[in-house]
Amino acid sequence: MSFDRAFELLIGLEGGYVNDPNDPGGETKFGISKRAYPALDIVSLTAVDAKRVYRRDYWEFVSGDALPWPLSYFVFDAAVNQGVAPAIRMLQQALGVEADGIVGPQTLAAVGRFPQSEVCSLFLALRGVRYAGTHGFKHYGLGWFKRLFLALWDAKT
Repeated sequence: MSFDRAFELLIGLEGGYVNDPNDPGGETKFGISKRAYPALDIVSLTAVDAKRVYRRDYWEFVSGDALPWPLSYFVFDAAVNQGVAPAIRMLQQALGVEADGIVGPQTLAAVGRFPQSEVCSLFLALRGVRYAGTHGFKHYGLGWFKRLFLALWDAKT
């Protein structure tokens, strides 16, 4: 599995254009928000443009190509939805290594030391705990947990 598959699954979760007044990201398309990318014309953003942004600013930062599937997808999705540094720290916490927010040799070496089912399960549990402590949980929590379970389900297909 690769970035292309991860992107395909992510776009299925993120959808098209929205401008939810309750979302602090504001205007959003394909999951890319005006708040995070103020210079982008969100309305005119294409899927091709979004794919470039996701590869450069998320997939590469979490070292998606160096992680096994489906862990690579789970960490990528967390980076998009919960932030790059928090996603990496959750990965590191699941692996029991120093949570410095940088995927380096120590993190990558630890990935192979544990059964992937354990690492993925713990990583997804950590995501759920983080969601539960997020300001918008009351409004968006059910959708965020749905996202976790869909990610798990979709990664198997």
